[in-house]
Amino acid sequence: MSSQYKVEKNSNEISQEGKVKLTDLLSRINEEKKIERNRNFVLGVAAFSAATVFGIILTL
Repeated sequence: MSSQYKVEKNSNEISQEGKVKLTDLLSRINEEKKIERNRNFVLGVAAFSAATVFGIILTL
């Protein structure tokens, strides 16, 4: 849902300005990539930690 809001918000900004700046679009893409990379890293660490804890519990 948050991505839908961002798209609507960005489309309103673009229509108000009348022009699309390539540098703005590229910076938004790079920012979204950084956020997605961080989310994936956190989810990976959480999954690894859960698997490790589960393995330790099984060995006891």
